[in-house]
Amino acid sequence: MKISYNWLKRYIPEVPYADKLTDIFNYHLCEMESMERLPPLLSPEGAGGGDYVFDIKVLPNRAHDLLSHLGVARELASLLNIKFVDPAPKYKIPEVKPTKLQIKIETEKCRRYMGRIIRGVKVGPSPEWMVKHLESMGQRSINNIVDAANIVMFDDGQPTHCFDLDKMENVIFVREATGGESLTTLDNKEIKLKNSNMVIADTKNALAIAGVKGGKIAEVDNNTKDIILEVANFDPTSVRKTAQAVNIITDAKKRFENDLSPELCGEAMVEFSALIAEMCPEAIFEEVVDVYPQKQEERKLSFSTDKISKILGLEVSVEEIKDILKRYNFEYTENAGKFEITVPTMRLDLVIEEDMAEEIGRILGYDKVKVKISKINFQPKQNQTYTKILWTRNKLLNDGYSEVMNSSFRSMGEVSVLASASDKKFLRTNLTDGLKESLKLNQANAPLLGMNEIKIFEIGTIFKKDKEEMHVAYANKKEIKEMKLDEFCIDSPLEEYPLGGGGKIIHPGTSATPQEGNNKFKPWSLFPFIARDIAVWVPDTVESEKVYKVIKENAGDMVIRGPELFDEFKKDGKISYAFRLVFQSFDRTLTDTEVNDIMTKITNKIKENADWQVR
Repeated sequence: MKISYNWLKRYIPEVPYADKLTDIFNYHLCEMESMERLPPLLSPEGAGGGDYVFDIKVLPNRAHDLLSHLGVARELASLLNIKFVDPAPKYKIPEVKPTKLQIKIETEKCRRYMGRIIRGVKVGPSPEWMVKHLESMGQRSINNIVDAANIVMFDDGQPTHCFDLDKMENVIFVREATGGESLTTLDNKEIKLKNSNMVIADTKNALAIAGVKGGKIAEVDNNTKDIILEVANFDPTSVRKTAQAVNIITDAKKRFENDLSPELCGEAMVEFSALIAEMCPEAIFEEVVDVYPQKQEERKLSFSTDKISKILGLEVSVEEIKDILKRYNFEYTENAGKFEITVPTMRLDLVIEEDMAEEIGRILGYDKVKVKISKINFQPKQNQTYTKILWTRNKLLNDGYSEVMNSSFRSMGEVSVLASASDKKFLRTNLTDGLKESLKLNQANAPLLGMNEIKIFEIGTIFKKDKEEMHVAYANKKEIKEMKLDEFCIDSPLEEYPLGGGGKIIHPGTSATPQEGNNKFKPWSLFPFIARDIAVWVPDTVESEKVYKVIKENAGDMVIRGPELFDEFKKDGKISYAFRLVFQSFDRTLTDTEVNDIMTKITNKIKENADWQVR
């Protein structure tokens, strides 16, 4: 929300200089995002004919009253305990005539609708002060009638609108749109309306999207003579949903969607009418038609000094609270530190005792709240399930098993799931099925994993129709076993060895944590591997290590495993050594040609030894 410093000074002449307001906004009201100086620049003392514009970040809980100059001015006057000049007594409205205007509310989404016919207006340029005020808000002047509507919205936060009476009938309906109904907005955007959209209409056409945007049919232009002023209050949820549906964002929508008090309509109508009377002194004013089906109820809020102090962590006295309530013009009663206030109609944010704590805290200043770290004395409670999982994992890892994690979704089971893949519609009833698949895959890739034997395990939840259980399953080349976690840990010394150093479970029967190797995790390649075998005849006096060394030195960096001796036999004074090499790249798929070139290099090197022969 943009706030003009000069505009504020109309209501609080004693307001501090503009550069002093930054801390006041930030520490007591809301975050100030920026402050812009408009030419001619103000002097450091605040004198001069220019202006400052503050861009403040008003949060939703205060949008109902702080998205306006009057709201901010009242807040600053109370906060700083300075004089507030109420503009209402200055508004002059001529004697009014009887009216034939009719207003009919046909939806609960409209909480109040006020209308007034004014005849004989002269549409033209706006006064200089009005143009400057709008420019400080980033708005361009259109004409005196439309500008007056915008001034009222920026001044007291209540959106308003004008219709050209000669382009419509003097009967206004507030209703929901009918199927297939459309409307062209003031910016020439064609809107297809839905039944849930609320509109302002006469007997023939929809004239405006309620709370969002006016329509082209009854637009005020330079030929307009008679107008209808609209000041209304709409359900915030309805306005927000409608604006989203038609993809229109306006200043009016921003205010309505955050909720406004219906009582604000009366103040806005007075100001709106007075502005028209000031600019069109010959105009004839008719009576206001005010349809207000259910008036806003008076609300009471009780709180105690002790509770406020406890919430804030700050000792607040009865006298300090009384001073705040007086400055903010709250009606209240007090008895032994217990207060009951009448919540002002505009303060929709004050609902519970905690709201008053926040209100009192920000006025006093949160810098007065002393930081105090709570003392917590407790003994940590061990999570038995987690402890058993750690112990089980630790034991199986020490026994040479590797952990796997399989999907909980299966093609069959007792518990079905929604919106799942066609072959994964059920939750698993055991860990064994998934572990079998993992074992098969890992056994096929054992050469790449550098493992002679695959031993894997999984700890996870299985899902029965009436319960869930934590299970353990482990597998090797001989067997696959599955059992409940509690059964696996039945012989574990968890009470004797709870938690070891660093939060690790101590291995049963030992006094230290499991040994940790120096190996670091190394990612595997996503590309396929190629295996090659090479057998060499050498004199039986030559050891395999010597042949290994020749092959290793000439194999290059594409070998991810090997040379690995997998066969040897003697015959006629010679011995045959057979080695296996596994080639793989981390960035591409190797070709046979590439691997054959490497193997040729190895073969040629071996042949350099006269008594060596590649089989």
